[in-house]
Amino acid sequence: MNTNNNEAVPAPAENRAWVLFILVVVYTFNWIDRQITGILAVPIKEDLGLTDTQLGLMGGLAFALFYTGLGIPVAMLADRVSRTWIMTVALTVWSGMTAVCGLANSFWQLFLARVGVGVGEAGGVAPAYSLITDFFPPHQRARALSVYSFGIPIGSTLGIIFGGYIATVIDWRYAFFIVGLAGIALAPIFRLTVREPERGRYDLSHQKDARPARLGDLMRTLATKPSFWLLILGASCSSMMGYGLFFWLPSFLVRSFEMQLFDASLFFGIIILVGGIAGIWTGGWLSDKLGADKKAWYALVPAIASLGTVPFYFVALLSPNLATVFMALLVPTALGLAWLGPVISAFQHLVRPNMRATASAVFLFVNNLIGIGVGTWVVGALSDALALRFAADSLRYSILAGSVLYLVASVMFFLAARRIDDDWER
Repeated sequence: MNTNNNEAVPAPAENRAWVLFILVVVYTFNWIDRQITGILAVPIKEDLGLTDTQLGLMGGLAFALFYTGLGIPVAMLADRVSRTWIMTVALTVWSGMTAVCGLANSFWQLFLARVGVGVGEAGGVAPAYSLITDFFPPHQRARALSVYSFGIPIGSTLGIIFGGYIATVIDWRYAFFIVGLAGIALAPIFRLTVREPERGRYDLSHQKDARPARLGDLMRTLATKPSFWLLILGASCSSMMGYGLFFWLPSFLVRSFEMQLFDASLFFGIIILVGGIAGIWTGGWLSDKLGADKKAWYALVPAIASLGTVPFYFVALLSPNLATVFMALLVPTALGLAWLGPVISAFQHLVRPNMRATASAVFLFVNNLIGIGVGTWVVGALSDALALRFAADSLRYSILAGSVLYLVASVMFFLAARRIDDDWER
């Protein structure tokens, strides 16, 4: 790159395509390792004799505890050293600890193994966001980040279907073994094929921001940008319901509709795959298209989508007919994930290039501590509390109560839309 001017040398299209593809594959493994516990909760509960509250702690807080706590220091490191090396080490650690989950013989052993998965995954996402902004120009970033976020529905679907199949034909422990070892094998492929790009290559101000920012500098910058915090609150409310639903819906189908484990995994897996990809892509495409003239659309698209989820959840969760449940869940699954592309893209533009990985980690810290750590546990604890009254249907009403969080998310996104244009870094 010519450092005597501000013109960015674009990355070759084929190189960008491969980088985005391999990042999606890594993110897919990230979500397989997160979500596989949701479908395996049924045999794990029976084998280890756990309560719904313990399952919620294992699936949520155990993972979120160190995932959120280590995310910011790891991201600060990613703003200073090779992001590809950090992601390679992270992938190896979280995959190894996923395999260890298959050795657990008690709640605490499984809890600590999930803590280890969270430690590894702390280095998996924020550096990837930063890498994508250096491979794609600003007008393509929401779509690129949306494609990257396809790892969520793809990984969730594969985790649910594969986990359900292995648990049915072999044993739940082998699902952890196979997925963990496959992730370890992927790590050297990622490291050898993804080169570290120049930071801020597409940003006119990157030469002035070459020195990594300190955490104090970042927090002072974010203190002047209310839209950043409103977007985080909106995303966190959405994630509480999203993580809770992803973890608990297979158990709901088994208990309330007496489905077999593998049938439930196929049923919900297809909903996540089809609805998730459609919603994530549409959210990113719309925000890039509409946001070119008015940055408020990066918050308005998630606001409108979140508002539309609630009535469909009521239809799905109160229907006694599985076909109605399937069709009704497709829509809110899509709408509930439409915020990913626009909101994550907005975070990359609300700070300077030398702050992006750490700013993303601040978002992930709040979003995942609330979404994973609280959402999954609250749904499980509420289900236990409602069990005396509703028996096997307690999860139905527990999930239904949580769906109103999308209304809160919509309000936060609408408020962010009023300030985001002023906060945008140009």
